[in-house]
Amino acid sequence: MIGVLFQIAMRNLVQARRRTGVLFLAVGTVTGMLVLLQAMSQGINDNMETAATTLSAGQINVAGFYKVTPGSAAPIVTNAAEVRKIVEENTPNLDYTLLRHRSWGKAVSETGTVQTALSGIIPAEEEQFFKKLQLAKEKDYVEGGSSEVIGDPRQLSEPHTVVFFANQAKRLGVQVGDVVTFKTETQVGRANTLDLKVVAVAKDLGLLSSFSCFTQRETVLELGQLDPDTTGAVWVYLKDIDEAPVTMAHLREVFTAKGYRLMDYNPNPFFFKFEDVQGEDWTGQKLDLTLWKDEVSFLSWVIIAFNSVTWFLTTILVAIITIGIMNAMWQSVRERTREIGTMRAVGLGRLQTLILFMAEAVMLGLASSVAGAAVGGGVAVAVDAANIHVPMEAMASILLSDNIHLSVKPMSVVAAVGFLTGFTGLSALWPSVRAALLQPVKALSHVE
Repeated sequence: MIGVLFQIAMRNLVQARRRTGVLFLAVGTVTGMLVLLQAMSQGINDNMETAATTLSAGQINVAGFYKVTPGSAAPIVTNAAEVRKIVEENTPNLDYTLLRHRSWGKAVSETGTVQTALSGIIPAEEEQFFKKLQLAKEKDYVEGGSSEVIGDPRQLSEPHTVVFFANQAKRLGVQVGDVVTFKTETQVGRANTLDLKVVAVAKDLGLLSSFSCFTQRETVLELGQLDPDTTGAVWVYLKDIDEAPVTMAHLREVFTAKGYRLMDYNPNPFFFKFEDVQGEDWTGQKLDLTLWKDEVSFLSWVIIAFNSVTWFLTTILVAIITIGIMNAMWQSVRERTREIGTMRAVGLGRLQTLILFMAEAVMLGLASSVAGAAVGGGVAVAVDAANIHVPMEAMASILLSDNIHLSVKPMSVVAAVGFLTGFTGLSALWPSVRAALLQPVKALSHVE
């Protein structure tokens, strides 16, 4: 019986071609837009993850503060080799670890000055970093420059070298081969300077790259007059990033068992914690374990704002679709009142009548949402493959990339199809109930 009802529902949809076509287009358009918006949201999230785990954090960060006096605080980890060894010996699902040094100061050229975070790396261990880093064309940071890519970031293996991002290089007015003076303070408050040679300029990675540059580990140690067995953080990378929260909790237990003092978990970047740490009455070393999302939590507003806009637009469109479907179904019930009466008179029950009208709505919703999702997903894949450049710096900072990146996740597509199909069915529920409640005698005597 159910099969017969679905056949009748299909014929009714075909018979009402114009109404079906309008609703099909409307539901399909909303589904396609929802898939596109979700792809953009996922793309921003992917950009954030890539930028964060390249520039600012590992998937898990074993960092901390060292206090010579209760009122001082330096974001360094002492006995770095031992800490790194403990991590590598006690981290399940481990891919690799890195030592990253941190320094903050002023880069000064002949024509400009920028405040920037200088990260110290060990080039021999940073193959993934060099793979992710893309060099900018000279014209991106030099007025009248060529379309050539100049420089080699692997020259960071040479002492007193630095890699800037395009936005920084443009503000400083420097190019590959120029020398920039970097000024900072040591951990005891003394000023120190070094001249660093620009060996490469990389493409911007959104907001994070606007205040990050890279040099050799030894350069940061020299600038900060730090002990060679110190680091800013041990960055931990896993084979499965989804395991990071559980692994971090495990490492906290390991370090506690080995006698290390740990700070309470605080899901914020390390530079947000200075004031609290300086106000605490302790000296020596305390480790601070965080996730990559914690170190860029100040950018979470980008995802929240975009998702809010997405659901606001979706809510408005779905409300319009709901009204349209309900009106269409009401019209269908009115036009087919005598037909309903005939079917009820020959034995069609109220439940079967309800199923018939609901089947029409669900079949329409499913077909249109699948088509809309396919088109929306195809457009997202095409736009992503086109690698379209973002012309506005402000927009690139928000998107965390200078190219538009859309990422289509199968589960997001399935969720969009399920959501619109379900909503289409619910929109038709009340008209379907009304149709089922029609009395056969009254329906047969109905005059339009």
